[in-house]
Amino acid sequence: MADVRMFSTKPYDRRGFEAANDAHTLSCLDPRLDLTTVELAAGADAVCVFVNDDLSAPVLEALAASGVRCVALRCAGYNNVDLEAARRLGLVVVHVPAYSPNAVAEHTLALILALNRRIHRAYNRVRDGNFSLDGLVGFDLAGKTAGVVGTGRIGAIVARLLWHLRCRVLAFDPFHDEHLLELGVEYVTLDRLFAESDLVTLNCPLTPETHHLIDAEAIRAMRPGVMLVNTGRGGLIDTQAVVDGLKSARVGSLALDVYEEEAELFFEDRSQEILDDDVFARLLTFPNVLVTAHQAFLTNEALAAIAETTLANVTSVFDDGAVQNQVG
Repeated sequence: MADVRMFSTKPYDRRGFEAANDAHTLSCLDPRLDLTTVELAAGADAVCVFVNDDLSAPVLEALAASGVRCVALRCAGYNNVDLEAARRLGLVVVHVPAYSPNAVAEHTLALILALNRRIHRAYNRVRDGNFSLDGLVGFDLAGKTAGVVGTGRIGAIVARLLWHLRCRVLAFDPFHDEHLLELGVEYVTLDRLFAESDLVTLNCPLTPETHHLIDAEAIRAMRPGVMLVNTGRGGLIDTQAVVDGLKSARVGSLALDVYEEEAELFFEDRSQEILDDDVFARLLTFPNVLVTAHQAFLTNEALAAIAETTLANVTSVFDDGAVQNQVG
């Protein structure tokens, strides 16, 4: 049994982890983990963290000094962890590589459909008694070319869903999925994907190679009026470049579930605050932009799988057997 301190905990996290836990002592903490809150982990065997917790070298050093042996990420991505520092300090880092790829893939498709048919604008209009259809014209997805960047567990499902909607699907990934090839999905270079796609969806991890994958140069290479969708990681997009693309109409529409500077915004109620992120505030002024606050993972099935896998990972670390889902 391990003493596990959970940071950035929300009610849905508590419910899932309490239902799945039968072996560890869980302490659910509201604050995000960073240098100002790391002392809350003192005496714990493990910390359980999420996408916007700070696992930089100074925080990891403080964790190791306080006796923590395991960093358990309750998410797939680990770009917020200094893995070199973790190795040096002897900290075991584990993650959840595949909690529910369907959840994120289905949310990606929901964003595409809602953005295309202006569902978010139509909903607000009807609530206000405005039944005009002006400005709500979309396009048939059938026959359009969809570019899927990243065909791992999530991206492969996105590609398959778009294929079922009768899109021509182009894909970019160093590793080719044989099942997608059998469907007729075509793997191409990134340049060709940008040049030929009516919509581009990002479903790849954030790495040094993919940071700002979508920048001003990439946008210039895309078809005018392209739909851009990101449910991967915020840092895949240079947001200011996309704002410029929206202003010039080079980017025809944009849907985001992630944002590069989301750590200071997402997962909290900020409705009574003045947003001081000027770039994000500018995004919200565009009628052809749809933003959700990192909720693509948020289904009952995904939450249950995250809790079960995370707790099993922690158990594997302290059972002196084979560590499950270790990174780094």
